[in-house]
Amino acid sequence: MKTWTDRYCTAFGIAVALVLLAPALDEVLAGLTRQVDPSRMGAGVALAALAYAGYLVLARTFGPVAVSAADAAWLLLSPLPRRGVLRKTVGILLAVALLTGLALGVGLLSALGAPDPFMVRLLTAGVLGISATTGGMAVAVLAQASQSWDTWLLAMIIAVVVLAVLAAVLGGGPWRPLLSAVAGAPACVGSAVAVVAATATAVLVRLAWAALERVPARSILAASTRTGQVVTATVLLDPGTLTWIAEDEHWRRRRLRSRPLPRRLPAPLAPAWPDWRRAARRPGRSALLLASAALPALAARAGGGLTPVVLTVLAAGALITAAACTAGVRRDRNDPSLARLSGIGARPALAARALLPALAGGGWLALALTGLVATGALSAGPWWLFGLVAAPALAVGALRMARRGPVDHSLPPIPTPFGVMFTGPVLWALTGADLAALGCAPALMALGAQPPDLGSYLLAQALTGTGVAAVFLLRRRSH
Repeated sequence: MKTWTDRYCTAFGIAVALVLLAPALDEVLAGLTRQVDPSRMGAGVALAALAYAGYLVLARTFGPVAVSAADAAWLLLSPLPRRGVLRKTVGILLAVALLTGLALGVGLLSALGAPDPFMVRLLTAGVLGISATTGGMAVAVLAQASQSWDTWLLAMIIAVVVLAVLAAVLGGGPWRPLLSAVAGAPACVGSAVAVVAATATAVLVRLAWAALERVPARSILAASTRTGQVVTATVLLDPGTLTWIAEDEHWRRRRLRSRPLPRRLPAPLAPAWPDWRRAARRPGRSALLLASAALPALAARAGGGLTPVVLTVLAAGALITAAACTAGVRRDRNDPSLARLSGIGARPALAARALLPALAGGGWLALALTGLVATGALSAGPWWLFGLVAAPALAVGALRMARRGPVDHSLPPIPTPFGVMFTGPVLWALTGADLAALGCAPALMALGAQPPDLGSYLLAQALTGTGVAAVFLLRRRSH
């Protein structure tokens, strides 16, 4: 039971956080009182819808009803009332839904604009955002208790993604006035929609509260295990553990058919073949990575050009796509015995494992650059060729990320004017990204300058990317 000291510390911490965030919040709200360019509305609404779809996916993945390890061991299976045991969890879920809903409402208002009356539209957007996130969380709780509700939740996620696609399509071309009409609707219409959404959310919350007694204990235990692993990895500042959690959770209950290796497969490609088979056995993830190539174009359309945020999304997306194909390298680093028994040298094996990340990262970058050209964020030209010539640098950057160890917390912190910087997590995060940035330097310079002739930049990128990859693969290394 919490004491008055605990409550005081919590309230004082919230008050200090509000004081620290007040200037940034005031700046954000001041930027909302403007008329948004109709050509940017569709992309902004699409990004907000995709963020909401990601929120629903996370709620469905993590449970969302979970308890601590002690409560799962002692209280969950006891004859105590289930709602009393889960009361703390319900409070946490409501807090998460509230904060996420406020952020979603502000993002939606930023996409549509709020010229007048500002406070009414801000309140309406906040109610709509909180209703959407709280209702989605309630549906996720119901899905944890019933398979039929899980089907409805999946349909909800698909519908939100379709809405995002429609918003992106309607944002350009002859359908643009439709979004302008929605943004310019009277405030009373938005208030009525907010009241209906809040009423529907209240009904869903009531159903979810009643369904807490019917949530199977095994479902809560599984969600508690996943949440506990994520919390442990976060507290210990070891994000690399999260990839293993996701991999093990996906393959744990799946039966895979054994197939022989191709007969004419060269020996160095044999250890890398499971990575290709793993990618083929997860078509959903491959389709998601392919669809995410449209994110830089949406961000450029919503932000009004090739901003630093768009460049960050572009670089991070290409590197993440390449790193998604390096599960075999991560396992070889943790358990090198199989690589040693194969009798294949470290350099040929690593070069063979670089093919799939190069294909994935380079292809993603080429598609993303094509989208930026189509939206007008980049000048006309063969920008997609940078995806091909930057593929080796992206591949070796992803391999370096896969071969890095856990975070070294023994490194000394560095005091800075902005606070203490912990060097262990910073060095861990930069490992791999530094090599990719070095190898893709000509491409980044071309994106910043946007020259009329890309030939010299393409040649420089081809030489730099190939040179960085050659140095990484040819230097002496052990299994």
